[in-house]
Amino acid sequence: MTSHLAKLTATAYPGRIIIIGLSSDAEKGVVVYAITGRSPSSQARELTVRGNAVWVMPTDEDVLKQGNLDLLVYSAIAFGRGIAVSNGRQTDVILNQILDKDDPKKVLENSLGQWAYEPDSPHFTPRISGCILPGGKACLSIIRKGKTGSADRSFFAWALEPGKGRLITTYSGKEVDPLPSFVGSPLPVEIKEKTAAALAEAVYAALKPRNPEKDYRVAVACVYAEISQLQKYELHIINKKKRK
Repeated sequence: MTSHLAKLTATAYPGRIIIIGLSSDAEKGVVVYAITGRSPSSQARELTVRGNAVWVMPTDEDVLKQGNLDLLVYSAIAFGRGIAVSNGRQTDVILNQILDKDDPKKVLENSLGQWAYEPDSPHFTPRISGCILPGGKACLSIIRKGKTGSADRSFFAWALEPGKGRLITTYSGKEVDPLPSFVGSPLPVEIKEKTAAALAEAVYAALKPRNPEKDYRVAVACVYAEISQLQKYELHIINKKKRK
């Protein structure tokens, strides 16, 4: 097991996962998006490339229709002047804001002002989002349901450091109902892998449960992009249903 991803291994059910960081040689910006799901509709999905984005798409239309399509099908990672990532349809809004801003926190603040947590009672899944800009500036965000029902927004901006990343998940990791939201600042993680494929495999392995019946893994996508412009990138996708 990869000890540098132990924080993932320790979570029974993280929900959706975003990691943003910098490769150990300081040459590649790193973005990871991973999906775990408990319900049949959540499991009936895969990550696939469409145009300039990695999309969450159905593998079984009939099963997927049992869920909310607006929450289950979306662009998860989008490429442009920078890279945008999220667990919902806000991804494209973030990418458009990158065109006009060179401050990653401002990008997310301007993009997410009209968005709230997901309306999936009783969990009210938080919206997690992130962006990375050319040169190595990044930000992560979470919008969770507050005690009064308000949308509580938190933003975490930083300058990327070699071999280091930050991790945020939708849920805290405890498998109870309703699922508790992630709280606090994004968690630090090490990025030791040299390629997108290696890190994708490491994340996928870190999410493997001890109990096979609790294997909630759905898919992992990992991007290694040249940090100067983020225009040239290596992308690796793992879909659980295609590995069987």
